[in-house]
Amino acid sequence: MYDLPNHKENNEQVINEFIAKYPFAFLSGCDSENKPVATQIPVFIEEHNGKKILRGHLMKNTDHHKAFVHNENVLVVFTGHHTYVSGTWYTNSHTPSTWNYMSVHVKGTIRFLQDEELIDALRMVSLHFEDYNQQSPTIYDNLPANYTQRLMRMIVAFEIEVKELDTVFKLSQDRDIKSYHNIIDKLKQQGESGQVIATEMEKRAKEVFPDSDQ
Repeated sequence: MYDLPNHKENNEQVINEFIAKYPFAFLSGCDSENKPVATQIPVFIEEHNGKKILRGHLMKNTDHHKAFVHNENVLVVFTGHHTYVSGTWYTNSHTPSTWNYMSVHVKGTIRFLQDEELIDALRMVSLHFEDYNQQSPTIYDNLPANYTQRLMRMIVAFEIEVKELDTVFKLSQDRDIKSYHNIIDKLKQQGESGQVIATEMEKRAKEVFPDSDQ
C-alpha cells in the first residue's frame, strides 16, 4: 500500500471509529489455484481477550467462500471519502495533481463459525443499520422464523483475527501551510466527498502545523 510516515493514522480510537463509519469493506484472498477473489460486505471490528477481530457473514458456496475455506489468509480494505486535489491549488502550481483519501488495510486469518454465532452476526448487522431500533420489522429478531431458517442455510458467519493493521490517511500533510489551507478552501466548494476531506484536514491542521496560529 501507499506507505509514507506522514500519511499514517496511529490513533487506535480514530481507526476504530473510521471502520465503524465505513464498514462496507473489500474482503479479498486467493483460491486453490492462486487466483484472486474478493467480495464487498459489512464488517465490524471488536476486541476479545486482548485480540482484535473482524466479524461478518457471507454467502455459502460462492467462489470467495470456497477460497477462504482453502486459504485462511485474507485482506480487508476499508475506504472512506476520497477526492481529486489539483496541483494548481499549491503555492507552486507546477506540481503534479494528486488524490486525497483515507483507507485502513487489515491482514488476518479467517475462520467460519457455527449457526449460533451466525444468529449473533445477523442480529448485530441488522440492529446496527436500523439504528438499534428494536421495533424495526427488518431486524433479525422480528423476521419470520421460516424465512430466517431458509436464510441461514445460505450464509455463514466468520471471524478474522487481525494480524496486521495499516493505514493511509493521505490529507496533504506534506504540503506547506498556505497550500494546505487553500486546498481546504477549494474542497469546501466541491461535492460531499471534497467537503468531508476538507473537514478532516481542518481537524488535523493543528497537528500538521503545531507552531502555526492558522
